[in-house]
Amino acid sequence: MVNNDNAANAPLIQEDASDGGSQYEDDSIKLHESEVISPSLFIWALTFTAGISGILFGYDTGVISSTLVSIGSDLSHRPLSTLDKSLVTSCTSFFALVASPIAGLLADKLGRKKVILVADILFIVGALWQAWSGSVWSMIAGRSIVGLAVGGASLVVPLYISELSPSAFRGRLVTLSVLFVTGGQVVAYVIGWLLSMQEDGWRWMVGLGATPAILQFGLLILLPETPRWLVKVGKTETARKVLEKVYGAGSDFIVQEVLRGISKEVQEEEVIGYHNQSSDSRKGAVVWLARLQDGWTELFSTGATRRALTIACMLQALQQLCGFNSLMYFSATIFSLVGFESPTLASLSIALTNFAFTLVALILIDRVGRRRMLLLSMPVMIGGLVLCSVAFNFLNVPIKQHEAFRRASGTMPSLWALIILAAMVVYVCGYALGLGNIPWQQSELFPLSVRSLGSGLATATNWGSNFIVGLTFLPMMGYITPMWTFAVYALICVAGWGCAWRIYPETKGLGLEEVGGLLKDGWGVKESLRKIRTGH
Repeated sequence: MVNNDNAANAPLIQEDASDGGSQYEDDSIKLHESEVISPSLFIWALTFTAGISGILFGYDTGVISSTLVSIGSDLSHRPLSTLDKSLVTSCTSFFALVASPIAGLLADKLGRKKVILVADILFIVGALWQAWSGSVWSMIAGRSIVGLAVGGASLVVPLYISELSPSAFRGRLVTLSVLFVTGGQVVAYVIGWLLSMQEDGWRWMVGLGATPAILQFGLLILLPETPRWLVKVGKTETARKVLEKVYGAGSDFIVQEVLRGISKEVQEEEVIGYHNQSSDSRKGAVVWLARLQDGWTELFSTGATRRALTIACMLQALQQLCGFNSLMYFSATIFSLVGFESPTLASLSIALTNFAFTLVALILIDRVGRRRMLLLSMPVMIGGLVLCSVAFNFLNVPIKQHEAFRRASGTMPSLWALIILAAMVVYVCGYALGLGNIPWQQSELFPLSVRSLGSGLATATNWGSNFIVGLTFLPMMGYITPMWTFAVYALICVAGWGCAWRIYPETKGLGLEEVGGLLKDGWGVKESLRKIRTGH
């Protein structure tokens, strides 16, 4: 929905503008985008459809927690060992790590939408493969296929949404995709709780993951590509029609200004590409590979893009190394260790907290700002982790699996066990408000020429860190004790807070073409805060 009161009297932008005129164009685009008072129905439909990938990712993350305590001896005719659990959990992260940079390249070559459709197919195949698994290695293979899907979707869906969203709502709409992730986790825990006592219930848990993928595949076929990718491949008129749907009726002037800003950025890239390849007569795949090489060169040799990559990778690594997904993967195992009779039900409280506070973040992120929310929420995480570490010091936690299940079935949880649950809830509150969603705003940091590539590398950092956490959590619990495991996560959060305070600028309300200017001559923290104070 658009406010047209100012559009008729808006000044015209001269085609032959100087550098000052270029700044004027950027300010004009930002001004007129700010007149969009709410996302159109088209944007909501698109965001909800793309966000189904978040449900798939969240469901897979949550369902493995219930599966690990329900699977018994169904795989390879023996109970799962600590190594089995670590491999079954971490293989998804490893293959997501492999897939995410490849998905970034394919998103530039084939388009954002096609990569999401391929991810849907992989989700379906992987979910059904897991449901029919009869051995540990077959289960690992199925979860590896899902990992390929998760790696592609976790990169491309935020990119797809951010490139289609008006700047005033971009943070909120990308956060909505994270809300879908937390919603998928809640659904997984509810289904896990309902099916945990059923024979072969775990097979239904993992197999049901195919359902949202089938739904998304059917809906996404009807939706368009992003206008920025369409302009990049020369389909400007198609991009115009998409923008008209994005901004709604009566938005012709805004569409023209946004399209002009996108075209200007693409033309600047083409000039650079022309100078780099003007003497190259090669065609097809060879030229594409040459352009890819230019993208890598730009990403690492240009100060602005190098700083953008540093910020994005730092936030994505911190999101995982803080230990949150170890809680998602192994929460039922943790709660069984400390004496809860229904560990899956206790895990549900964690998932519900994550969902509720991600909803709060959805409301606040474009009002409060990314940087401020991150810096205010991380101390809450640190407090929860420290309290959790202290509480574990007063518990004699059984490490052997048979001891844990005997304890869970015969006793009430102690006061310190309840404190651990409360501390984890506090930790998740802080995580959901900041670190759970802000790293996925990564695509706004990169210029269009390296947006997919930079986002792919940052997402690969996320999944590489996730793989490390998934593989090391249970061994750390055994070798250095739960107390020191959670203390290590708290120390990582302290270091991460310092890095974020030093180098992460505020991007609230800035257009995608405007954010890059913050990082040209430095980290842009002071400049971004000045823009917030002065309003321009």
